[in-house]
Amino acid sequence: MNNNKTHRFLPLALGAAVALGVTQQAAAEIVLYEKDDTTFSTDGYINAFYVNSDVDREGEQFDRRQSRVKMGFLPNWIGFNFGKQMDDLKLGGRSSFWVTINDSETNGTDTAIDVRQFYGTVANPEWGEVLVGKDFGLFSRSNIFLDELLAGYGNVSDTLGLVDGNGVSFGNIGTGYPYPFPTSQITYRNDHLAEGLRFAVGIMDPVDTNDDSAVGKAYQEQPRYESEISYQFGVGGSTIYTWLNGAYQTSENTDDSVDEVTSKGLGYGVQAKLGGLSLTASGFQAQGINPFFTNNLGEPTLRDIDSDGYLLQGSYTFGKNRFALSYGKTEDDGNGLGVAADYETRGIAYFRTVNDNLKLVAEYNQYEIDAAEGSGLNEDTDTFAVGAVVSW
Repeated sequence: MNNNKTHRFLPLALGAAVALGVTQQAAAEIVLYEKDDTTFSTDGYINAFYVNSDVDREGEQFDRRQSRVKMGFLPNWIGFNFGKQMDDLKLGGRSSFWVTINDSETNGTDTAIDVRQFYGTVANPEWGEVLVGKDFGLFSRSNIFLDELLAGYGNVSDTLGLVDGNGVSFGNIGTGYPYPFPTSQITYRNDHLAEGLRFAVGIMDPVDTNDDSAVGKAYQEQPRYESEISYQFGVGGSTIYTWLNGAYQTSENTDDSVDEVTSKGLGYGVQAKLGGLSLTASGFQAQGINPFFTNNLGEPTLRDIDSDGYLLQGSYTFGKNRFALSYGKTEDDGNGLGVAADYETRGIAYFRTVNDNLKLVAEYNQYEIDAAEGSGLNEDTDTFAVGAVVSW
């Protein structure tokens, strides 16, 4: 595996963080047009943090304390939403444009602009909804959307190139779940099977996972299959949300000497809310999948080896204040960086809601990579971040 290639892609990816606004847009959107059963609206998210990271890596040549002003786990975006009622069909669409805020001495003002979502939907109350286009994947989707630190900062591994990167931090990606990368897809959803029960199943554009060498060519006879089922119910005044998601794909090669890789993953979790208290436990198990990104960003050669992880979180909200604790860990046999390693994150965060459109955040995070001595991957990085979020 080419580790240098992987390191180069990792900082760019998390511009690949998730749309908190996607799950909240119904309450936050601004309607720009509403007439003749047609609506057009916008939503947006802007954030910046002062960050100070104390880096301790194997060999000491990279040890330092680094200050930055950059985005948190979520990048900045502006989104546009379309809806139109046509007889018994509801047509919809969304596009969202994501940007980094960090220019640099190497790229000048060539700040990245990325399209995370560009899809249309066709829906009917009787049979559900079909989505066509580009959106986040289903495997690991609820794991990350329900992360208590989504609007915070999270881990910034120097080994992965995040301390000095121009993108966002990693949150708990790689320490509890892989990132459900946006991808082209055709997905069916049904929210009306029973009260509180929802499911989604889709075909995704497959990715090369085995050795795409000069001799042979990696290929996939079938698309990648992903699905998620969730159930929400109430017990004794509390609200319980549970979910199960998964992915399956096989990648072959025209070179018979190159091993076929079967990629399969299972994600799961439960969140319980009672008053101001929220408790979340989630995890995943995977084989032949990059433990950082579900689309195998950077194209490292994967093997039929395992990775698994879990994330435990709790938060308490009183008035306009919310405190959150988080612990996440991923154990990877070597698909991530080519060497078996454990990745671990511990965090504590405070969120202050000033009003519906402004939130203040303070967070302390500890990140650790535990790999074989001499691998050059071992790391302990402590990060303090304080920032503000403006959304609509």
